[in-house]
Amino acid sequence: MGKMTISKLAQAGGVGVETVRFYQRRGLLDVPEKTGGTGLIGGMRRYGEADVRRLRFIRGAKAAGFTLDQIGELLKLDAGDDRKRVRALATERVAALDEKIAELQAARSALAALARDCAVSDEGPCPIVQAFERG
Repeated sequence: MGKMTISKLAQAGGVGVETVRFYQRRGLLDVPEKTGGTGLIGGMRRYGEADVRRLRFIRGAKAAGFTLDQIGELLKLDAGDDRKRVRALATERVAALDEKIAELQAARSALAALARDCAVSDEGPCPIVQAFERG
């Protein structure tokens, strides 16, 4: 793929143009110099395959639940080959995911029990609504 505009980069990375700009403001993606114009008039920024790979990396890391700060650290670590720290970040993320899974399983169990209680009778207040009202 040759040099592309920001809209083509966004499309290739599966995000919107504003997301690309946001990642640039956060320092996760480089902002290339404008080319092809005279001064600031008429020039366009062009992106290449490395930018697409980096954008896809950011998307993948976000999908795994990493924060943008952690993603920035991962990007820096990749350049330095600090596998120990990358593993530590991944291990921390796995622990956070395990905690979230446990919370979701507890919520699922509680809601399933309320649904069973609700199915017992059609009379009186609904146990599900009552549970939510109690907070």
